[in-house]
Amino acid sequence: PEFPGSMGRRIRSSRKGAGSVFTAHTQHRKGAAKLRSLDFAERHGYIRGVVKAIEHDSGRGAPIAEIRFRHTHKYKTVTETVIAPEGLYTGQSIYCGAKAELAIGNVLPVGLMPEGSSVCNLESKVGDRGTLARAGGCYATIIAHNSEENRTRIKLPSGHKVVVPSGARAMVGVIAGGGRVDKPLLKAGNAYHKYKCKRNTWPKVRGVAMNPVDHPHGGGNHQHIGSSSCISRKAVSGQKVGLIAARRTGFSGGKRKF
Repeated sequence: PEFPGSMGRRIRSSRKGAGSVFTAHTQHRKGAAKLRSLDFAERHGYIRGVVKAIEHDSGRGAPIAEIRFRHTHKYKTVTETVIAPEGLYTGQSIYCGAKAELAIGNVLPVGLMPEGSSVCNLESKVGDRGTLARAGGCYATIIAHNSEENRTRIKLPSGHKVVVPSGARAMVGVIAGGGRVDKPLLKAGNAYHKYKCKRNTWPKVRGVAMNPVDHPHGGGNHQHIGSSSCISRKAVSGQKVGLIAARRTGFSGGKRKF
């Protein structure tokens, strides 16, 4: 039996798990942006495509490009949607495959690119059609090749270094739409429209501004947490707010400069 006042209200993170009003707003999106499926033509030669359109995609900071290829077996065309790199234009010919040349927009295996190349739409596994370096203005850098193990070391936009198979494909260039975050939003209306096309994550009420029934940080005569904001990894879902299983706290990178 339920007793009045025996439990607090469900916190926001617990409500988000059910979806409902928190699901992504996808009704105006153009669809998944991926590279071509890896086939015989790309493994042993190349295939040419033509950029038909460069469009805005709702909820995405970077533009997307529609590239039309000839079907490899039938008399028809196939349109692929990819995230556009900087410098791409409509009518441009795009070449995908192991024998494609190193030019903006072309897709080829990272093992065949020279060290220091800037790439985007990078595959983490061979044939997964691009999962890394896909946000506006982002690019990954090829650091080194290991021909014995057939692996390539790559620096991601975050600065983290990963090792991927040399057969993983990537698009040459930098994702378009860079510098978007340099301009501040300035007013609440801009933030409203930014998140309206993404998902229901704005505005966010702070936990310390709530009542004790609503949040572990709520209550008190002043807006303060009252204890450490660190919380155990094993905490139940209603308690798990703040710095979850934090190894360290504070500013990363030593002294804070004002």
